Parts: sequence; structure tokens; C-alpha cells
Amino acid sequence: MRKNIVAGNWKMNTTLAEAQALISEIVHMVQDETTGSPAVEVVVCPPFPFLLPVGKLMPEGGSFHLGAQNCHQKASGAFTGEVSAPMLQSVGCEYVILGHSERRQYFREDDELLSQKLKAALEAGLKPIFCVGETLEAREAGDTFKYIEKQLKDGLFHLSNEEFDQVTVAYEPIWAIGTGKTATSQQAQEVHAFIREQLARAYDAKAALNTSILYGGSCNAQNARELFSQPDVDGGLIGGAALKSRDFTDIIKSF
Repeated sequence: MRKNIVAGNWKMNTTLAEAQALISEIVHMVQDETTGSPAVEVVVCPPFPFLLPVGKLMPEGGSFHLGAQNCHQKASGAFTGEVSAPMLQSVGCEYVILGHSERRQYFREDDELLSQKLKAALEAGLKPIFCVGETLEAREAGDTFKYIEKQLKDGLFHLSNEEFDQVTVAYEPIWAIGTGKTATSQQAQEVHAFIREQLARAYDAKAALNTSILYGGSCNAQNARELFSQPDVDGGLIGGAALKSRDFTDIIKSF
């Protein structure tokens, strides 16, 4: 079912004490300022070591949900330093981010690997947030749609309809991540509409209509309301602003 979602990706930031303080501030601010019931599903994705302590400070059965920033494609094995999807599920994770541009760029994760990670996450009962987005070179060359179409086809469209029902898509233009640059609301809407069209072709109109598509890429408290007002933008995958309780709360309240 299509939902409005605001997901906070903390990346490699915070100490344990800082993580606990941040989630406590966010929870209290959201509860106080939305009468305890925000009009959006809130997903918080802290670093791996802090998943359990952060999750314990989130209210149960409400609008807050725990997510991870990545997972390994195998359920277990001799993969020193890696974290599997069943491990994430066992500490209370409901969501996992896959295919973030930083994972693609710095860790050379390609669409074949990501397709395996998607399967692993789904088999563990997690809901993947699958990221796509073009480079600056692709946008300047007029290849945005071709670039994203390939990411969707090679990384996502191997899933069955039933599996795909559990997926959220996030559009994050790589040229706008951590740069302070943001796609205009019109640019975001154009790409989100294109993604929804591709989902309809790969699956069906109902599946496309029911899929939440988030915008990521320097989304902040100042531009969130305009971005979220677009018909095909169902929320945001928030980076830097998710580390500031006031900004993240204001983004949540933008719906």
C-alpha cells in the first residue's frame, strides 16, 4: 500500500550517546508536535552498532520504524565484518536501504549484487528501500531516464509481484547528494513520474500506484514541503538533515 514515508539515513555518524540523544529528541518532538500521530511513516536508519539501543528508544506500534543502511547478500557465513538480513530482522529492523549511491560508488556495488541483496532482504522479512539516481554526467548528457531505467531493470525487475509489493523506491540524483544542490520540485516530479511509469510497465498499474517513491538528495526542512507536494513524491530519504532533530521533525511535519 502506498504510504508517505520520511526515512532518516544517519550514515557513518554519531557515537552511541549521540545516537541515543538524537532519537530521544526526535521521538519527543514528533510526539509533542503531531499529537503523537504524524501523517507519515518515520524510518530511522542509524549505524549498525546502534540499531538495538536506538530501536529500544522508539515507541512500539506507532509511526516509528527501525531501518538499516545496508545488508550482505548471504544469510550467514565466513564474511568477516558483514551484517546479514536475518541479523537485522532479529534486532527489530523492518526496513533496509539498498543501492545507495555511496554504496555503488565507494564499494562498487553493481546491479547484479544489489539484486541478490534485495532477495536476501525480502527472504528475511525486511522491506527494502531501493535507491536509483543519475550522475551529473548522465544528466548533462540528457541520459537521466536511460540511466535510471537500467538501474531499475537490472537491479529490481527480477522480483515477483508479491516480492515487489514490499519495496519502496528512492530517487536520489547523485549530483545532489551532500552537495547542497537539490533537484527542483519539477525535476523531482518528472523523474518520479518516469519511475512510476516504468514500474507499471514491469508489473502493472496497480503495483505502480501502490509503490511509495521517495526523493533523496539534499532534501531539508526548507524545501521538503514543496517537494512532497508533487503528486508522485511520497516522501524523502533524508541524509544530513536527519542528524538534526529540529530539521528532521520539521521534514516529518511537511505533509
